Amino acid sequence: MDLFFWPVVDILTWGFLTVYLQKVSLNGLNIASTLLGAITFWLIIQMFQNAAAVTFLEDVWEKNFLNIFVAPVKVSEFLTATAILALIRIFLVMIVISIVSMFLYRYSIFSVGIYFAPFIAILMLFAFSIALFNMSIILRYGTSAQTLAFGLIFIFQPFSAVFYPVSALPAIVHPISYLLPSTYVFEGMRQLINFGTVTSSDIYYGLILSLCYVVLMIIFFSRMFARVRIEGRLLKMDS
Repeated sequence: MDLFFWPVVDILTWGFLTVYLQKVSLNGLNIASTLLGAITFWLIIQMFQNAAAVTFLEDVWEKNFLNIFVAPVKVSEFLTATAILALIRIFLVMIVISIVSMFLYRYSIFSVGIYFAPFIAILMLFAFSIALFNMSIILRYGTSAQTLAFGLIFIFQPFSAVFYPVSALPAIVHPISYLLPSTYVFEGMRQLINFGTVTSSDIYYGLILSLCYVVLMIIFFSRMFARVRIEGRLLKMDS
């Protein structure tokens, strides 16, 4: 991860941004608000994923995972509790982000108006689906895979059009971008800040994709959990 993953992600993200800035005229575009919006919304998806995955890891690190499932706790209840804890954490993060960005840069995360709610919903659902995938892999392979909890989210950053539109990406990766719910949020955010409008269909696509990914990852986690329990690997999680 340290040798190859981070350098590749960085060069992709900032390389695509550089190419985009070289090709377009910035006249009439609110670059400051666009970049601040991109950063704050990306922090939300990053922190929500981390909060959910790390909550799971904390039980593993504290050797408390087996204790949880000795009690009559359903997988659905465990996942619901994980999501609630992540919501509480991200709520506190959003308060800090809002105060700092308003005080230092006169930028409000709520500047997108009524679209704030669907944007946040899409990002949180997508982040939770990524967290569920990470949790499933850690459940299967143990703490040797825990690096995914902190790093996997960033592989989606270059293709989510966070700091630049999808048009700045090579045409060959456009289909990948449009399979990511986060792309519709960042594309919509830029349209809203610079032109005052957003395509409603983009919001619908983002929500539908996010919900599909969450459902798929819940199924994946449930099956992985059942497999680990049958093979007796829950004991190894706390060993």
